[in-house]
Amino acid sequence: MDLRSLAPVVLLLAFSSTTVLAQSATPGVVCESMNGTSCEQCLTNVTCLWCIKTKACVTYPVRTILPPHSLCPLYDARWGLCWMNFQNLIITLAVLGGVIIIALLVCMFCCCKCENVGSSRFMAKMDRQINKSRTKQEERRAEMKQRHDDIRKKYGLSGPNPYSRFG
Repeated sequence: MDLRSLAPVVLLLAFSSTTVLAQSATPGVVCESMNGTSCEQCLTNVTCLWCIKTKACVTYPVRTILPPHSLCPLYDARWGLCWMNFQNLIITLAVLGGVIIIALLVCMFCCCKCENVGSSRFMAKMDRQINKSRTKQEERRAEMKQRHDDIRKKYGLSGPNPYSRFG
């Protein structure tokens, strides 16, 4: 099966899903005219809100984002789906948002920790190089001191300084 044969299937699925998800509002049908019907009939129009408590179909108040309690309590308000109320929707979205934020923080922490592990390796390497150069420098100083002592011994300057007792 190649991609060309899958293209019509994908397009059909995409078109049908957008048609189902975007149940457009029927112009001329006012939500309040559907009072006394069922939740499913009211919610066929996406601009409508169904209140279970009052069994009323009302126009969704888009300016307030959430329907005010005077219009319909959040627990009884339905929009889009009859089985999901606003209260559950808000709780679900808050939990999902919290999980996403925590996941991002954990990822950032892990990335920073991994970066610090790499920098600690770098620092350990630098410390080893510094210690190596110090050791070489101390060896050179010891060699120079040995040479100077050999020269002092050769010229008889290795003993106590004869002038030190005058000081």
